[in-house]
Amino acid sequence: MTENNQTQLGKTLWKIADELRGAMNADDFRDYMLSFLFLRYLSDNYEAAAKKELGKDYPDNGKDVIHNVSTTPLAVWYEQNKADVAEFEKQMRRKIHYVIEPQYLWNSISHLAKTQSKDLLRTLQQGFKYIENQSFESTFQGLFSEINLDSDKLGKNYEERNKKLCTIIQRIAEGINQFSTDIDVLGDAYEYLIGQFAAGSGKKAGEFYTPQRISDILSEIVILDSQDPAKGEKKKIERVLDFACGSGSLLLNVRKKMTGAGGTIGKIFGQEKNITTYNLARMNMLLHGVKDTEFEIHHGDTLLNDWDILNEMNPARKLEFDAVVANPPFSYRWEPTEAMGEDFRFKGYGLAPKSAADFSFLLHGFHFLSKEGTMAIILPHGVLFRGGSEERIRRKLLEDGNIDTVIGLPANLFFSTGIPVCILVLKKCKKFDDVLFINAVDHFEKGKRQNTLLPEHIDKIVNTYKGRKEETRYSRRVSMDEIGKNEFNLNISRYVSTSVDEEIIDLKEVNKKLAELDKEINKAREEHNKYLNELGLPPI
Repeated sequence: MTENNQTQLGKTLWKIADELRGAMNADDFRDYMLSFLFLRYLSDNYEAAAKKELGKDYPDNGKDVIHNVSTTPLAVWYEQNKADVAEFEKQMRRKIHYVIEPQYLWNSISHLAKTQSKDLLRTLQQGFKYIENQSFESTFQGLFSEINLDSDKLGKNYEERNKKLCTIIQRIAEGINQFSTDIDVLGDAYEYLIGQFAAGSGKKAGEFYTPQRISDILSEIVILDSQDPAKGEKKKIERVLDFACGSGSLLLNVRKKMTGAGGTIGKIFGQEKNITTYNLARMNMLLHGVKDTEFEIHHGDTLLNDWDILNEMNPARKLEFDAVVANPPFSYRWEPTEAMGEDFRFKGYGLAPKSAADFSFLLHGFHFLSKEGTMAIILPHGVLFRGGSEERIRRKLLEDGNIDTVIGLPANLFFSTGIPVCILVLKKCKKFDDVLFINAVDHFEKGKRQNTLLPEHIDKIVNTYKGRKEETRYSRRVSMDEIGKNEFNLNISRYVSTSVDEEIIDLKEVNKKLAELDKEINKAREEHNKYLNELGLPPI
């Protein structure tokens, strides 16, 4: 299936969402829409696994010979083999780590919607709880906890809410049925919808979404050889971390770029503070075919570092990552305590100010970066030049040779803010003793609401980083000497100005040309007066 066809399902579903959400906020309706799409995926995956497990015993059709009604093949098997159900479900938990009873499968739910059943809402609620509670792995625990089917936003009473859900699910089912629904198609549709809902969520979008083009830059940078990016992509990344992972799109993009380059990726780790977005990330992983054993997403506060696996004090067992990517909240206000000054992540650097936790996020990720790893983080430009404690942190990172590249991006690329941002690339051990500055602020396509980076803009940034190329008014390698003389200020325009130099004017040459012009004017005037004289007219 072509890429165009893959995104077409997303566009079809978005059109349905746009028509059905009415006065409901985009981010509220998002949770319903994406959960139903995820239920469809879980159901398809479960039925395919059940068919494989049961082999020739799997019913050929969905005709219940006992009750003579149309139903799912698995429901028929359950009805005919009641004594074997417990053992079958035990096997399913062992193999795919979750169980869905036939009445909770998407085809059963969509049939209830189509027939406008009054039991749809109740069945959905029971189904979500069943999937969470009957699963083998913690990956599924609380997965649908934030989906409020009793919300007044769906309707004033049970009947109204049930009717609204019948309409939503029926339309989604009709939309999906027009397309092939293999894992790539559903995954792409999910990703497309996340982007569209982000566009409609304004500032809230920053909580869960990094624009795809910016995600591409970070992903392509961290999969390159850390010592010498010109050597190309790494063959393997053992572990990748995004400590402010939102919907998980950035992590999935690293995985996609890595496998697309012929490499392999071990395990994906993400952390997210917002419970709804945390659930969204777990769904996103599974929908993209990442097995629950191949990722770990933690619900918690990164700044407090409340994830047990990142609090290992034994250096031999410390978890490190070959790639760290992040788009943390910009200039986030936090409350650092005195004890935090002794935290292993910040000790030796100092604490970021209360007004902006940007460097706290950076130092968190940097602490867990492996010696052969690369970290790419999106931050506001203030981190490049602000004074006080931020200057001290910046200075130490520079003096220790940890800041490799500074990339300035155009303004108005994000849904959540119009400010221009930068990407900092950090390494524990780097080959080059200078800092590469890339000033890409003028390289974008202007849009009505937002500016966009085109593929050629991304290629230019990545190739400049890869070859450490220098280009007038675009990129430059700057020595630590020069940065030191600038008091460790990393303001990009200090080192790479995009302004065109004014032409130097030679005044002597200008005077000479003016004198020659005067001669020509006088000669022309004499010639003109000669003709006037012949005509008997007064000279000028």
